[in-house]
Formats: sequence, C-alpha cells, structure tokens
Amino acid sequence: MYPVPTVVRMKVRIGPGASAEEARVVATALAEHVADTVEVYLGEASEPAAVAAPPDSPAGEPEPEPTDGPTEREAALRAEIEDIYEGGPETYRKRLPEQNKLFVRDRLELWFGEDGLKFEDGRFAHFDGWHPESPEIEEYDPDTRLPADGLLTGAAEFEGRTLHFMANDFTVKAGSMAERGVEKFIRMQERALKSGQPVLYLMDSSGGRIDQQTGFFANREGIGKYYFNHSRLSGRVPQICVLYGPCFAGAAYTPVFADFTVMVRGMSSMAIASPRMVRMVTGEDISVDELGGPEVHTRHSGSADLVAADEEHARELVAGLISYLPDNADEDPPREPARPPAKAPAEIDSIVPTDPNRGYDMHEVIDRLVDGDSFFELKPDYGSEIITGYARLDGRSIGIVANQPTQRAGAIFPDSAEKAAEFVWKTDAYDIPLLYLCDTPGFMAGSQVEKEGILEAGKKMIYATSEATVPKLSVVVRKAYGAGIYAMSGPAYDPESTLALPSGEIAIMGPEAAINAVYANKLADIDDEDERREREAQLREEYREDIDAHRMASEVVIDEIVPPSDLRTELEHRFEVYQDVEKDRPSKKHGTIL
Repeated sequence: MYPVPTVVRMKVRIGPGASAEEARVVATALAEHVADTVEVYLGEASEPAAVAAPPDSPAGEPEPEPTDGPTEREAALRAEIEDIYEGGPETYRKRLPEQNKLFVRDRLELWFGEDGLKFEDGRFAHFDGWHPESPEIEEYDPDTRLPADGLLTGAAEFEGRTLHFMANDFTVKAGSMAERGVEKFIRMQERALKSGQPVLYLMDSSGGRIDQQTGFFANREGIGKYYFNHSRLSGRVPQICVLYGPCFAGAAYTPVFADFTVMVRGMSSMAIASPRMVRMVTGEDISVDELGGPEVHTRHSGSADLVAADEEHARELVAGLISYLPDNADEDPPREPARPPAKAPAEIDSIVPTDPNRGYDMHEVIDRLVDGDSFFELKPDYGSEIITGYARLDGRSIGIVANQPTQRAGAIFPDSAEKAAEFVWKTDAYDIPLLYLCDTPGFMAGSQVEKEGILEAGKKMIYATSEATVPKLSVVVRKAYGAGIYAMSGPAYDPESTLALPSGEIAIMGPEAAINAVYANKLADIDDEDERREREAQLREEYREDIDAHRMASEVVIDEIVPPSDLRTELEHRFEVYQDVEKDRPSKKHGTIL
C-alpha cells in the first residue's frame, strides 16, 4: 500500500470587510475551477469564513487512496489496446497462414523482438469509426474492424540501431491506406527528418481506399505527401523497404522511392496497376507474378535490390545491409574490427588472364581484397555486367563498382550503367568511400543499345562518378577501353588515386579494333595470308606496348603499378590517408542530370 498523502487545501484571504456570503461564493467558484477544496479567510482571521469542495465531493473528505493495481479506468483502456492488437476481422487473420505471411504484430516481433519496440504512434487512429465503445457506433459489426486504421508506425531498436518504422496490417482492408493511416505515415516521415534516424517500411498494401479517397488522395497532407517526404528524406537517412504482398498504384511508389528494396519470393509484387486493372485498360491477361513479381523487378526493371526466400530471410538481408550504413548523412559509416580476406591476395595475378578477351569472375578478385565474407552484393541479377555492393576493407565500409568480364565481356550496357549510377549516387550520399575495379571494353555499341538509351544511361553513370565527393580509388585490373575509363573514375574524374595491376591497359579501343581502324587498307594490300596474319600480330603487340600499365605509369597517367599480392594493403593505406578528404564542387543549386 502507498502511504496516504496529507490532504492539502487551497487557502485564500480576501478583504476583512467582505460578508460570509461573499466568502462562500468565492470559495465555491474557486473549488469548481481548481477541482480542490478551498478555504476562504476574511482579513487576518485564523478560521475560514467559508469552505467549499469540488462538485460531487463532500467538503473535508480525504483524497482517494492509491491502490496497488490499475484502476477500473486504466483496465478499460488496456482492454481497448488489446482489442486493437487483435487486428482486422478474424476471417482475414485466418487466411494469413495460407499466404505464408505473418500477422503484422507478429512480424514486428520477428524484426524487433519482445523488447525492441520502443513505442507505437496512433494506435487509436479511426477508433471511433469501428469500436463497439465508440459513441458513433450504433451496432458493432466485427467484419468492419479498422484498428489503427490498418497502418502501424513508431520507433524500435533493430540490430543495435534506433529507427522509425511503418507496417501495413493486411487484415484491415488488405492493408489499404486511408486518411488516418496516411496522417500517421506522414508524421513518422517528418519525425525521421528531425531525428536523423533510418526508416524501415514493411509494405503490405493494396493501395488507397478508393471509397474514401476524398479524405486523403489529393490533399496537401494526403498520400501525395508520402512521396514528397520520401524525396526530402532521400540522402538524409537510409530508407529501406521490404515488400510482403501485392503493392499496386500509390503503394508501389514507396518501394521505388526507398534507397533499398527487398522482395519476398512467392509473396511480393508491385506494379502501377493490378492485373485486373491492366486487363480492363489494355486487354492483357497476366498474372500478378508476371506483371510485377520479384523476377520482373530484380532482373528486368531494376526496381528491387534483393529477393528473400521468406520473412526471416528478409530480416537477415536488411540486418546485413544496415551494418554498412550510417544513421544519417552527417554521421560516419559504421566500422567493425578488421578481418583477413576469405582467400589469399597472392592469388590475384593468377586469376586475371593475360589475354584481354578471356573471361574470369571478378568476384574472385573481390574475395581476395575485402575482409572475409563481408561483400554484400546489390542487384546481382540486374545489369550483371557491373557488380555493385558494400564490403569492408580493414573494417571500413566501402562501396564497390566492378566490371564483370564473365557477363558480355564486361561491356557497359544501359541497365548496368543505370545500376552503377544509382549505386554511386546513394553511396556518396551516405559518405561511404568508393572502390572501382575496372576491366571493360567500354560502353556497348549498336542500334539496339542506342534505342535503349546507352548515351543517356552512360551520361548518368559518368555524372554520378563526377559528382561523388567521397574518397575514390580506381584500379585498372586489366582493360580500360573507350569511355569505360571515364565511367570507372579514371584519372580525369578526381579519384584520390588511379592504380593499375601489371595486366592493366588504357586505350581508346582494344588492339583488334584499333588495328582494323588504322591499318585495314595496308593489311588488305598484303596478298600472302600468313604474312598478313604475322604483320597484324606485330601491329597488335606494338599497339599494346603503347597502352599498357608501364607506359601509363611512365607518362604519369596513373599513380602506381601495384603488385597484385600487395593490392589489398595498398588500398587499406590509401583509404586511411584519404578518409577525411575534402572536395569542392562549383556553387550551384543542383545539376541538371537525372
């Protein structure tokens, strides 16, 4: 039991000439206003002329005595909260196991554990529109439940980091968005802007509630504000989205505005319109997976970064990803204890073929440079001629952009250029140093890639590389032909260092193309085939002597030729020296290239 507090009364003195009736009126009025017992004294009198208690409280009665447990009023509130936690109609909850998905509150427990959820905002959103205790509800219908208006927001601890989150409740009108839920979403985003903490979007939404669109669609503070706020948050704090179901129309823009998006196999999809709407508008009969499933967006559109096998795997992927990212653009990326590489750096030179046209897997080089098992690849199936991802080098977070000779000889196509540009842009935004591993014949040529916008995509990649102000190191692993050396942060693109392995070459074009361009007529004049072949080989070798790493180092085009076995150590030291480099860019509002 708590100790019973001493009753404290308000004491008021008025002029000695006032009457007892006037004292009573003053005492009564004050007691009603301050909700406490009031004593009114006349002048310096020691006894009160009038005593008044609050309405319905007998004068002189002691304050209520505190109890050990919750009051009836608190118990009623807790019962309402528990009811909200039950989610939407039971019918829809029972369907979740058939869809291999968790109920939203079980999902939050998977992500944050029993104690990781710091708080939730807006649990009572739209409470009066469905709850049986609401004065607006004449007859309660459990099939019309709208707890939390179908959208949960708040803050939580995830992998030792504090972040903001939103999560759709698919049991409430298929996770659709309406006025109160939209308000909660917007407030969460705006609070993230102020706090400078990452945002996690757990999306499972069919889009906006069409029958309620007047309350949220085009309003200043309506659903359009989502994407305005996404834009404001972009580059300020990391935004990570996980898709758990079909997300159509407006709901599909959150994953594409996010910095990183994970889809779940057999569960996720996103599209500008549902298959039914597509069929109605175009006549095309298509399944949801064919329209916007993981295969579509990780291999063809590039709108998603990774595919998870299930809900648990999705969490694992995000836990790995966020370990490389700072909380916001003003903080340094996390650093972990250094680990040796998974494979011996001494093997690098034997992996890179002497023949510039032979393929090899650049992952084998990366595995011998970065800390063991630290490479986290993004968009592996999209634009696979370029590898992008995060890793650690001596414990330091770095971003890697590398050509992949096993895929179309490492030539840069429109989709791979777009992929690299976006990766460089967001990596620079979060102040993560960049390592370029160059082995490319340059940008692909031909009528098809021109139709696909190779010049536009290449422009974006070169622009992103030009604008990046983080420390950049460029390594010419083997060939760097044409504008490929520009896109891969060559000497003209403000790298802190341009290094080369002894296999490196830099040229306008490769030896075969160059010989054909310059000596085609002279070679054609040689009638003897063996003589012509011998002369062609001689010219090719002479050309390669002019473009190899030794000539480039001799002319100080590059900074250093590094023994392949020493490359990891060389990179460690250079990133350490340049970690606080400052770079100025011309004063302007912003560039014009998107």
